[in-house]
Amino acid sequence: MDLAAIAHRLDAAEGICRVVIETPKGSRSKYTWDSSIEAFELSALLPAGMSFPLDFGLVPSTLADDGDPLDIFVIGDEPAAVGCVIDVHVLGVIKAEQTERGRTFRNDRLIGRGALSVSYDHARHVSDLGKPFVDHLGRWFSNYNALKGKGFEVIGIGDSAEAIRIILEATRRCEASRNAGTDP
Repeated sequence: MDLAAIAHRLDAAEGICRVVIETPKGSRSKYTWDSSIEAFELSALLPAGMSFPLDFGLVPSTLADDGDPLDIFVIGDEPAAVGCVIDVHVLGVIKAEQTERGRTFRNDRLIGRGALSVSYDHARHVSDLGKPFVDHLGRWFSNYNALKGKGFEVIGIGDSAEAIRIILEATRRCEASRNAGTDP
């Protein structure tokens, strides 16, 4: 089963969708879903002292500007397992531009919280996490991409409504790609 192709079941009114966790919080190992072999691959090892600050995953049945499903950071009470499918309240988005091999493109990072989270149940919007926390996530991504020789510039923070619009747009892009026979 291709986990990147399962339904995300977005409830735009409630701001909830399903996501697939690729890399758990605290991991130095970066795992990436590979649809061609229907398995998770170890795609990178972070240097000593650097680890993922939150669970990191993908929103299935979406297609971002970089050709992959949308990325999402998920805040929760405990790290989720690789491959875990969870419901997430979409809180907002770190809007960003990434530069790679001379090409600059949007590579936004959604932020959500696990729907079953008790410790973060109060969070309904990205602003509920506090500006210092969200800024930290943006800096983390800048550092992470710099290690790979890529540029990553945060160009803004969007609320949950903007994040939902991004999911809807990426869903349409994915559907169009599938209909054209160019499966993402």
